Amino acid sequence: MGSAIVTGASAGIGAVYARRLAERGHDLVLVARRQERIVALADELSAAHGIRAEPLVADLGDPGGVERVAKRAQAGDVSMLVNNAGINGYAPFHEVEPDIVGKVIALNVTAPVMLSRAALPGMLERGEGAIVNVASILSFAASLPPDPLPQRATYAATKGFVLTFTRTLAAEVAGTPVRVQVVCPGYTKTEFHMTTGADPVDGTAPDDQPEGAMLPEDVVQASLVGLELGEVVCVPGLADPSAMEGLIAAEEAMRGGNFAPLAERYRG
Repeated sequence: MGSAIVTGASAGIGAVYARRLAERGHDLVLVARRQERIVALADELSAAHGIRAEPLVADLGDPGGVERVAKRAQAGDVSMLVNNAGINGYAPFHEVEPDIVGKVIALNVTAPVMLSRAALPGMLERGEGAIVNVASILSFAASLPPDPLPQRATYAATKGFVLTFTRTLAAEVAGTPVRVQVVCPGYTKTEFHMTTGADPVDGTAPDDQPEGAMLPEDVVQASLVGLELGEVVCVPGLADPSAMEGLIAAEEAMRGGNFAPLAERYRG
């Protein structure tokens, strides 16, 4: 069993992925900005499961950090990549600082794309592999007003990108031994909402989470089971998976506007 790279592994969903994959016997490469946390987690999981856990400190909102992790992802031992790191940048778009906008795009879009590009050739060559990209239920929320949802123009757009990127990549590698999945969790009991993402969070997830918020353990459970079931899109709280079939049907109807004459309503 090869190594699994988990980004954003210092807390929340990423830390749970690390624990579950260690239990399954994966060696780990734990990526995060907070060195103390990932070193402690690496030591804990190595001792508990007899696996090799390598801490890799990197800021994936920075090109240098992406380059370091991409170099590790190109190694021949990597059989799984979990692109979990992300920030929200929640704020009215006309007020959010431009550097935060750039950071959200860099971390949520550029990093998972470049790390996937680095890891995929080796997986195809080895004849095994999996790429899991963590998006959000807000991938499907573009038409909804911000109240009670957050002010999220950039964040929702980045997660919509991850959704489309993953689905398209999955179609591209269909028929190969590489599995590709996008996970779209709803509100989850983690530290994620404690900051817009400019700086790492100090402390742990608060106890006063909204009623009905999902545990990160359940998000990861859904993802790993869904991966075994061959689900490309995993929405952990979605009871009726036929909703995805409806989305695909709507997309097919929208594509009816390709190679078609000008629609009557636009004829003036």
